[in-house]
Order: sequence, then structure tokens, then C-alpha cells
Amino acid sequence: MLRYRFISATLLVAAVAGILLLTPWAGVAQWVASGYAILIAVRSGWSMVTSLRTGTWGIDILAVAAIVSTVAIGDYWASLVVVLMLMSGEALEDFAAHRARSELTALMSRAPRIAHRESGDAVDDVPVDVVVAGDVLEVKPGEAVPVDSTLLSDGAYVDQSSINGESLPVWTGAGAQLLSGAINTDDVIRIRATTTAQLSQYQTIVDLVRGAADSRAPFVRLADRVAIPFTIGAFTLGIVAWIISGDPVRLAEVLVVATPCPLLIATPVAFIAGMSRAAARGVIVKGGGALEQLSRVRTAAFDKTGTITQGIPRVDRIDSLGGDDAQVLALAAALETHSAHVLAQAIVDGADGRSLDLPAATEVTEVVAMGLRGLVDGTEVAVGKLAFVALDAPQPWGALAAGETAVYVSRDNALVGRVVLTDQVRPEAAEAMARLHHLGVVRTLMLSGDAQDTAGKVAKGVGIDDVRGGLMPIDKVEAMRSIQPRPAMMVGDGVNDAPVLAVADVGVAMGARGATAASESADVVVLIDDLGRVPEVVSIAQRTVRIAYQSIGFGISLSVVLMLVASVGVLPAIIGAALQEVVDVVTILNSLRAGRHQAVGSRDGTFAPASRVSPGG
Repeated sequence: MLRYRFISATLLVAAVAGILLLTPWAGVAQWVASGYAILIAVRSGWSMVTSLRTGTWGIDILAVAAIVSTVAIGDYWASLVVVLMLMSGEALEDFAAHRARSELTALMSRAPRIAHRESGDAVDDVPVDVVVAGDVLEVKPGEAVPVDSTLLSDGAYVDQSSINGESLPVWTGAGAQLLSGAINTDDVIRIRATTTAQLSQYQTIVDLVRGAADSRAPFVRLADRVAIPFTIGAFTLGIVAWIISGDPVRLAEVLVVATPCPLLIATPVAFIAGMSRAAARGVIVKGGGALEQLSRVRTAAFDKTGTITQGIPRVDRIDSLGGDDAQVLALAAALETHSAHVLAQAIVDGADGRSLDLPAATEVTEVVAMGLRGLVDGTEVAVGKLAFVALDAPQPWGALAAGETAVYVSRDNALVGRVVLTDQVRPEAAEAMARLHHLGVVRTLMLSGDAQDTAGKVAKGVGIDDVRGGLMPIDKVEAMRSIQPRPAMMVGDGVNDAPVLAVADVGVAMGARGATAASESADVVVLIDDLGRVPEVVSIAQRTVRIAYQSIGFGISLSVVLMLVASVGVLPAIIGAALQEVVDVVTILNSLRAGRHQAVGSRDGTFAPASRVSPGG
């Protein structure tokens, strides 16, 4: 806001000077305008000294020199135009940065702050930071879930758009896990906290966003270094023009047009806008450096489980001896409703997905690592390993394929079928690989802890070039260090992926399911359970860097042309200052294009935007 006040003050000083020219005190106009201009020059000079103390070099010195030189030659109107140019440029930077960060700050502004905690028959409003695991909370309609929790109510519709990008509210049943930040769109619901606010998913996202917003790219530091030769060149040209013409006005005229906005403002604005665009698409890029590395990625490596695959076992098929697949699945699901095993949930979900009516199971007992037994319609049913459900029964089916597992079902000790489960490949995985190749990634590979055959089958199905299976976390780290060509990107989702994400040139975490360790180690976090967002953010990064380079080239080129024209004495200082202001505005507007929507997945927009994929789907 202070910079906007300086713009107003500059305009006021110009008005006062103009009025004075119409009075007997016309001579005072020069003193008023020149004095104000020198005060601004001192302010900017002190700001430069402060920046130099922190190791940052800029080119405000050119603006300061232009103000001083125009005051020295008595062209105080040109001094005021340069001051206006400098102040409006800084104000434009504030405006552009605020606009570019809008999606980032929106996430932080929605962070839950108050929780309604039950205490006996009363409900107290408490700061979210004092909530601990086990507290029972109420969430009113329209409010955000304050901490990661378990739903105690029978069910509710929740809006998870700020967490995973789902645009429509989804039905969540009793016992489901709710992530902090999800919005309750139903009646008042009751939840039980499973962790604190600081360890909850939404706070993790906020921390990532804050880190991204405060970062500064190596590419921007490069722009600062470009300022050094440009500054030297501008002073040299101005002094040479002065010497050759014998007119010191030439130096002032050259310096007035020698302040290229791209090096001061346009480049960082482009990077902030690019990170903002990525955030709007559900991807947090932790810094401009990561964005620049993404734009140059040549090798992309992927974990398998939870990254290329969905990470959740699902019913693939039912093999029945009697031909009644539905009955086999119904018998298995009737018992598995009494188990908390991950495969049990997959079988129950498979039966629900086929709208099967499950018979009631009684006297259910579970044998750890083997299976379950119980009574269904008066007959004994068992599910689990083959040796458990039907001892010494022959194997009537062929061997399971790589990546498959089976739960066998028997009735009265006679084998009746099996339910085959797989961790299914994400439907968008093959298209994501094709997009990456189109964007210039020359090599894709899979680094997996699964067996080589299992990993190879998945990789072949989605078009990954190379596969390395059976790897421990340290093996993945060594593989990543030796991968060529560089820069290399690693995409993973689990705790075991954290080390390799940390050593990759760019680590990308699929963080939609709250993989905190992976997210903290990564440079980029995909908040939506959609692998297609990986090539999308690469495309955003490439476009951002391309626009930043355009702004630098365009701004410097025009500034050099104006400097050459000014050096021969045909561009008055006040006209040059006005033209430089036009250059500044144009380059800032060009940089802001990095935050706008573009076709996803390619340099030329040949791919349409990726379809939104719901979690687990």
C-alpha cells in the first residue's frame, strides 16, 4: 500500500509544480519537483544498500542514476516521470504477485481454526490446536473438518475439493476417515479426532503452500546476475554518448530508458504465476527452482504401488467350480464383513459394487494369517488360504499371474471357488506416459520393490521403457543417482519412497492419501489422486519458463533499442521515461500469462485437459 501512496504523492507533486508555473513563484516549481525526486532517489538507494547486504544485486541503481542525472541537468519533469515509473513498477509488482498468489492464499485462508469439542453433555468451542486424538467433535453444516478424524455419524456428504480436487460432494459412511479441510455439506456430524491439527493433512498442505509462496528460483537469481553486465553496459553507452557529443544530457537520456522491468519484476512474477496455476490444478510446487527443473526433465522414474497402480486391491475376477460366481463372492463377503483385513475390505467392496445381497454369517472366527470360518445359512463356510479352507484339495485352476492374489472359498470343507484380487493400474497411467514423452521426456522407468515379473507386467501395460524390480529403498536411491539423462524426476507416494524423492533432481509425491513422509521429501506434491497431473505440471513449468525468457528477451531488446536511440540525442528524457513505462507494463502482462489456463500436456496444446479422476478411481 505504501507504494501506491508514493504514486499518489508523485502525481500531487507534479500538480503542485504545474500550478506554481502559473504563478509569480514559477521558479519554486523546479525546487519542489527536484527535491521530491531526490528524496525518492535516496529512499531507493537505501533499499539497494539493504539488498546488497543480503547478497542480492539488482538494477535499481539505473533508476536512481536517471533521477539524479535529470535533476542535475534541470529536467525536473523527466525526473518526476522516472519516479512515477519506478513507483508504479513496484506497485505493479505487488498487484501482479497478489493476483498470482490468489489460489495459494485461498488454501491458507480456509485452514480450520475452531473446533466444537464435546465435554459431557456440553459442546465447547476450542482452538483447533488444543484438540488431541480421541476427542469427539461436532462439525456444523458448511464448516471444515478441523483435524483428521473418523466419522461417528451414520454418514454425510462432504466436499473434499480443497484436499483432493473433487468438485462434487461425496457420500461418506460411518467409520470412514475424514481429512481435515473437508467441508461438511450435510447436517451436524460427529467425528472422533485421530491426530492433532499440526499433524493433520490440511496443515501439511498449508505448510507446503507457504513454503512454495516464499521461495525464490535459481532462474530469478540468474536474472539478477544479468543485471550486472546490463548496468555496466548502460553506463558505458551513456558516458560514451556524453563524451562524443559533449552534452551531459545524453547520459541522462540513456539512463532513463535503461531500467528493464523483466529483470526487476517480470521474471519472478512469471514464476509465482506458474506456481499459482499449478496450485489451482491441485499440485503444490515448493519453489521456483523445482519449477525450473520440471521444465527441463528428461528422465521420469515411477514407483509402482500407489503411483502407477491405485494402491488398493480390488476384485479382478471370480473363479467358481459350480459356475455361480455371484454366490462365491457373496459367501466370501458374508464372512469378510467381520474382518478388518485389507483384502477383506476389497472383497466386501467388490460385492457392494455388484449389488449382491449378502447372507448373514454367524459364529465367525478368524485365524491370524490364515482366514475365517463361520456359519452361513446353517452350513460351514471358510475363506482364506487354500490350505486353510480345503486341506489337500487339488488346484483346479492355473497359477496366478504376476501381481495377482486369491482368497479361496469352501462350503462344508469342499472348495467352491476363489476370488482373485489385483492392484489395478490407474486408468490414466498410459496416457500420462505418452504425454511425458511428447513433452520431451526421453526415458521412463519403474523403480519398484515388487518382483521383477510383477513390475514388468504393469510397466509394459502403460508404456514405461525400463523396469527395475525387487528394490529396497537404498537400491532405489542408488538407481536414481545413476540415472541418465538428467534432470531426472521421481514420482512416488509412500514412506519408503521418501529417500529416493529427496535425492531426485525433482521429487514428486502423490500426496492425495496423506503420504506425509513422501510429501515432506518431495519438491512437488500432487494433491489429487490423478497421475495425469504429473505431465500437466511439467507442461505448466515449461510454459512458465518459456514466458519468463520471453519477458527477459523482449524487455532487454526494447530497452537496448531505446538506449541506442537516446544515445544519438533524438529521444528526450521525458519521452524515454514514458516509453520505458509502456515496456514495463507489457512485460508484466506477458509474465502473468503463466498463470492462465492452457491446453494440458504439450507445448502446442494438442492434448485436451486431463479428466478429473476421483480418489481410488
